[in-house]
Amino acid sequence: MAISPQDFPPRRRRLAAGSFISPKLSDQNLIRSLSVLAEEISNLKPLQYVLKKTSSSMIRKSKLLAVLFEELLRNKVSSLSPTGLLCFQEMYIVLQRIRMLIEDCSNGSKMWLLMQNDAVSNSFHELTIDLSTLLDIFPLKEVELHEDVKELVILIRKQTYESKAFNDQRDESLRKQVVKMLDRINREIVPDQSKLEKIFTKLGLKDSSSCSEEIESLEDEVQNQVNDKSKSELVSLIGLVRYGKCVLFGASTPRSGERNRNPRPSSADVIIPVDFRCPITLDLMRDPVVVATGQTYDRASINTWMESGHNTCPKTGQTLVHRDLIPNLALKSLIAMWCKEQRIPFSNPDCRERSNAVLKNKTALEATKMTASFLVNKLRVSAASPEATNRVVYELRVLSKTDSESRACIAEAGAIPLLVKHLGSDHQNLQVNAVTTLLNLSILEANKARIMETDGVLNGVIEVLRSGATWEAKGNAAATIFSLSGVHSYRKKLGRKTRVIKGLMELAKTGPTSSKRDALVAILNLAGDRETVGMLVQDGVTNLVCELMDELPEEAVTILEVVVKKGGAVAVVASHHAIENLVGILRDGSESAREGAAAALVTICRKGGSEMVAELAGTPGIERVIWELMGMGTDRAKRKAASLLRIMRRWTAGLDDVSYSSMSMNTTRTMLTS
Repeated sequence: MAISPQDFPPRRRRLAAGSFISPKLSDQNLIRSLSVLAEEISNLKPLQYVLKKTSSSMIRKSKLLAVLFEELLRNKVSSLSPTGLLCFQEMYIVLQRIRMLIEDCSNGSKMWLLMQNDAVSNSFHELTIDLSTLLDIFPLKEVELHEDVKELVILIRKQTYESKAFNDQRDESLRKQVVKMLDRINREIVPDQSKLEKIFTKLGLKDSSSCSEEIESLEDEVQNQVNDKSKSELVSLIGLVRYGKCVLFGASTPRSGERNRNPRPSSADVIIPVDFRCPITLDLMRDPVVVATGQTYDRASINTWMESGHNTCPKTGQTLVHRDLIPNLALKSLIAMWCKEQRIPFSNPDCRERSNAVLKNKTALEATKMTASFLVNKLRVSAASPEATNRVVYELRVLSKTDSESRACIAEAGAIPLLVKHLGSDHQNLQVNAVTTLLNLSILEANKARIMETDGVLNGVIEVLRSGATWEAKGNAAATIFSLSGVHSYRKKLGRKTRVIKGLMELAKTGPTSSKRDALVAILNLAGDRETVGMLVQDGVTNLVCELMDELPEEAVTILEVVVKKGGAVAVVASHHAIENLVGILRDGSESAREGAAAALVTICRKGGSEMVAELAGTPGIERVIWELMGMGTDRAKRKAASLLRIMRRWTAGLDDVSYSSMSMNTTRTMLTS
């Protein structure tokens, strides 16, 4: 824990910086506030593992001050001189800082506190000196105190008079051991397990649970730091603790009901609102940007997509007329507010990108490699029970969702072939953890090839999609299909597998909403291939999305639009409710859903011919709905609404600009019925 004001958690930086606000109270109430504050510090527990003597000493001094202020309250001091008032106000500030320092040290990371031992000791020493200075000018002559209480003031003065900060040699020795162990890891030397165990024991890291809490505390500290060097050191410590957790205590017991796609590992399971998730990674967006089609993605994800050679919108399949990325500041502000409410760190993406190179230090990478190798070697032990295997796979799942380096290390250690046999496990949690680990690994582009080319993996994922033991397993299998289909050649391969299409369609029909969404986004990705659209249409995708428009309108209307564009117009024409459902979304849907519905209707009218335009024009109140969208919709929605109005008016005037499409549709019908 760093002690400069910038290194405190944001909610306490103002206090740590010394900008405490003294209470504007009467003299008696000021003394009462001092008494309460000193009592609160007295009731704090000394730090248990690091700086124990220093914190205990400060708490003892506060107990003596509490006695002093209690005596002043009993004597009912009515007024103080300006000097005495200033002394008491400044003492209130110092006591606030003492309380905050002890609380922050107690609630923060033990490992980081150890590494910052000198800085924290100096901070305690500085506060002690401040107390000493204030006690030197304490207005003893202004207040009536018993002789024993006056002696108490003198005693506190003596106790606060310290020439230098106290450094516990045991703490310093332990710190040097940690530094030495990090250095060995940096030189690719596996740490001595007995020495590692001694360090963890001295820091109170006695089981898997306490290690998990320590990792979360270290991750919180990373978010609080502004210094790149400190961030880098913290990431190294996270790697060390994660490695020690697995080696010393084995894999942890999975928590039931844990959701996979949290922005980062957290002590609480948080359901991310759909609109806050990037359609590509399904992770929380930190820097949402709008592409040419009007869809929003996280900047890092869409950049990776375009740098991979794609020139289409991942969600709609439309060709991007330009590659400009427009910051979605309104959405970013909403996400930041939500993160604050959920106590999820939301750092500035520019700062995060700038420090990425710093955070990817060699020590952390080597620690991750050692952790991955250890877990994968454990997974190779065929005699392990399903419960023990599940704990190992769960640890791989947790590790695989941390960052790209972890995903690469796990795959390079040989985890993917070993996960295959667990996809068909009768142990439900083991199956879920195995397929979810593969999902996390598939986010890394290099791992997509490994998954597609490793014998049995794709078939295993498809089998989970079709007959998985839980909805979570099926949903994450669908999400894996979505992730893999981001590569054009894999999209074509997956789209030609009947089991994939049928599995996704069945999941979209029968699953819970979250699983249906996973299935629909995978279907949408696969629909980018024209031949796959034929298979989707044959299996009834148009009727399916019409049925789901009320439940998942945005995904449904987007799929309908893509299907029409890729040659499925006949199926849409044959659907008796497509136009009706789309108009319903156009009238009552969310802003993004209305935009998608307008785009789908334009495409349907252009591809479906006069029959579709006639059905749309015959819908009661349609022109009013279109005019409302032109006035209050998004920019893209306004453009699509204007196009719809133009098509309808030309049809009404007999200028039918879709006559060619109509002829084409009639020809197609003839071919299909002959």
